[in-house]
Amino acid sequence: MRKVDPVKHAEKRQEILEAAARCFARDGFHGATTAAICAEAGISPGHLYHYFASKEAIIAAMADAALERAAKRLGDIAEDSNIIATLAAEVEQTKPRHIRTQRPMLLEMMAEAGRNPAVAEILHKHSKGMRDLLAELVRKGQDAGEVDPSLDADLVAAILMSVVDSSKILPVRDPKLDKGKAMDLLKIMIARFLAPQKPASG
Repeated sequence: MRKVDPVKHAEKRQEILEAAARCFARDGFHGATTAAICAEAGISPGHLYHYFASKEAIIAAMADAALERAAKRLGDIAEDSNIIATLAAEVEQTKPRHIRTQRPMLLEMMAEAGRNPAVAEILHKHSKGMRDLLAELVRKGQDAGEVDPSLDADLVAAILMSVVDSSKILPVRDPKLDKGKAMDLLKIMIARFLAPQKPASG
């Protein structure tokens, strides 16, 4: 049996994931067939199954990779910034240059989760992982006196995710909206939401 080169295997997996992302963004999860993904990646269907057992396995790998990137991004930023600044920087990921690729994937995953239990489970797992990362960051801010200690960190994380995800579909609601200014306002809103409350004077 031929020995598998782990580096080449990982590189090919990444190529397939990138090809799948293009297909999903173009045709949707439901419309992107494994044959289309294989054609986009330049491989045969038989070759695909050396890397992923199913289309759902591809989606799961994409979700895991996104969570790993988020963990690294939040961890790296938090080393040099206060917590509110870290979360504001995370909002930068929804700036117009990112929205073009993030919005189709987010909408497609939401739609597919409504009809595909396997994708719904992947979405729930990814969402919980992201909430846990954000909640940990919020607690760190509370311990440092930077975030309102009266807030429930887990609930704050869930709300922050909902607000940021919703901001990604602003261009769908109104294509003429100034997206850059909208994101700047979103950062202000998050900062005010998290900031410790000042004692009332008098």
